[in-house]
This record gives sequence, C-alpha cells and structure tokens, in this order.
Amino acid sequence: MKPLTVADSETIILGLQDEIRRSEESRYDHRLHGLLLVAQGMTCPEVSTLLGDAPRTVEYWVRGFEEKGLAALREGERSGRPGRLRDKHLRGINAALRRMPREFGLGGNVWDGKTLAAWIKRQYGIVLGVRQCQRLFRRLGFRLRKPRPAIAQADPERQKAVKKTPRADGE
Repeated sequence: MKPLTVADSETIILGLQDEIRRSEESRYDHRLHGLLLVAQGMTCPEVSTLLGDAPRTVEYWVRGFEEKGLAALREGERSGRPGRLRDKHLRGINAALRRMPREFGLGGNVWDGKTLAAWIKRQYGIVLGVRQCQRLFRRLGFRLRKPRPAIAQADPERQKAVKKTPRADGE
C-alpha cells in the first residue's frame, strides 16, 4: 500500500499548530498526547520533534504530571504584562468620565479614546494608546456615544401639509 502524503505539509503543519494553540481544550489535549508518547517510551526530545514543541516544554509537562497529576496539564493563570493602571487610577478615570471633558480643560463635549488618553497622560503621566482607552470605556461600563449634529428645526406647518396620516388627536 502506498503511504499517504499531505500536499504542502510545511504550511499545513504550521496551520495545525496554530489551531492547537487557539483553544484551551486543544492545548490540554496536545499535552495529553505528548505525555502519552513519553509514557509509551519516547524521549522528551523525540516527542518535542514530533509535536513541534521545545524539549524543555515536554519535560515541564512530564514533571508537572508526576507532581500534580492531570491537573498540571490544564491551563493555568497566564501572567502577561502587568497593567499600568492601578485600582486608584481606574476609580479616578471612572469619576472623570462622568463629567464633561471641558471641565478638565479638554476640548469637546463627549469623551473619546483620544481625549481620554490625553487626560490620563496629563493626570497620571501614563501613556495609553487610543484603542486601549476605547477598551477601557467598555471595561468601566460605558458605551460609545457619538455626538449627533444639530439639525435645523423643521416648520410644523410644512410638515403637517406633507404628512400622509393625521394624528389621533385631530391635528
């Protein structure tokens, strides 16, 4: 029987690895498979080559499993970069957003990402991007409101002449 092959396997491998990394469940399954291969007698470097991970990573999986069981293969808290804004900053921002930007010497009547970034920089000396400030609105429970342009008042008599259905009160 002729062995099966996958066309453009290098690209497919990268795509499959991205898919594995995409969800917490698939990363857990990936670790289980790695551990299974080690349990069946493969070395950590062999498993790492087969699965596309670093040998040290596979060693961490095995050691973690030996110390804590299957729980060690589950996703833990990812540290990430610590946020620049502390709780006291968030409280101050929340209070400021309930007032008009003009009250702080900023232009405009409505807060937007650019205005908030300028205020945070001036108030706390912390530089945040516009997009990060926009996410901050949502995090603090605010929603985007765009100012509506003022439309000239319509003439009620002309409206009445054009209106197709009369009002219930006879006007």
